[in-house]
Amino acid sequence: MTTDTAPATAPTEFAPVPVPPPHGRAAAFLVLTFGTFVVGTGEFAIMGMLPEFAASLNLSTADAGYAITAYALGVVIGAPLITILGARLSRRELLLLLYVLFCGGNLLSIVMPTAGLIEIGRFITGLPHGALFGISALVAASMVDHSRRGWAVGRVLSGIAIATLVGAPFSTFAADHFGWRVSYLIIGLCGLITFAGVWRYIPADKPNRQNSPLKEVTALFNAQVLLTLLTAAIGFGGMFTIYTYLTSVLQNVTHVPEWEIMTFMIVWGAGMLAGANVGAWLVDRNLSLAAILALSGSAIGMLVFPFVLHNPALLMIDVFLIPTFVNALGPALQTRLMDFAGDAQTLAASLNHSAFNVANAMGASLGSALLAAQYSYGSLGIGAALLSVGGLVVYLLALALLKRSLVPA
Repeated sequence: MTTDTAPATAPTEFAPVPVPPPHGRAAAFLVLTFGTFVVGTGEFAIMGMLPEFAASLNLSTADAGYAITAYALGVVIGAPLITILGARLSRRELLLLLYVLFCGGNLLSIVMPTAGLIEIGRFITGLPHGALFGISALVAASMVDHSRRGWAVGRVLSGIAIATLVGAPFSTFAADHFGWRVSYLIIGLCGLITFAGVWRYIPADKPNRQNSPLKEVTALFNAQVLLTLLTAAIGFGGMFTIYTYLTSVLQNVTHVPEWEIMTFMIVWGAGMLAGANVGAWLVDRNLSLAAILALSGSAIGMLVFPFVLHNPALLMIDVFLIPTFVNALGPALQTRLMDFAGDAQTLAASLNHSAFNVANAMGASLGSALLAAQYSYGSLGIGAALLSVGGLVVYLLALALLKRSLVPA
């Protein structure tokens, strides 16, 4: 059982009885997890193929980076916009439309000849990102008992971690040998496979044709929902403060050989995968404890970071532990939003991934500011820890307000 309980007055979108998939739960979970893997790979792939991408278009690396910015902007705008416009659709209908948009955006990215037009394609590809993750988590939770929601959410969202571990490195390999357009063609084709899987294996839930965009938005104005989203926007940021500059740290401070840098990246991805699974296991036992351990544990790991930079073995352990703790936060916050979002389930779940991208931008910007101010690479760990502590403070505030609201007058 979780320690967070939605107020009795908060409506819930979940039926007490799990929704049976038409061809078995295992197949449905496989489709949803494969989908988050494909979308996650589409997001992370360009970071590894950026040099090849820039060279093919005669761009500097800095100018090529605008394609990443365009995608992130699409995520932040698309998550609320699409879920509000699709308020009257069933989750299965919305998932199918979102995968069409995802595949179309990848196709545009492939065929466009100039950098500016490619950025438009990346923006369109980013639009369904947050909604795809959020709705996939909701569908997964609807197929299991209430007590196993954490496991279901963690199982589906583990596809994101697998994308960093397998998808992104494979995309870099394909880009180096066949070109970045081939990498995105493969990602687009995998999106079509996911579309077919959703069509066949995801239960056809009943749409709420009486729902309205206004109802979806107004139901979102709940202090617990907003504080949970703020926890995500701040608490995840520290991970990106370190991850964005990890390669530079390994090259300029730790001085590891070039081949060993990929080993560190794989270890980081393994930590994210472990965090998704450990966090899901904890959520089904004590949701608030899972969030508190994730945020406090990540802060400690980040504070250790400056002291292990010159020791490759100890740094590799820390590089595993930091994403393990941070990514354990994901299932906790996603499940908590289900408890408090009421009629705004889809919007809140999608906004959680917009908040994640805000954390990405915030963390990377903090790291850039610290290095621009001539602080050492070790300062990245201190700055990252402050963001984790900030997320923890916001989460504890949410718990305090909840406890106060449940005390009888």
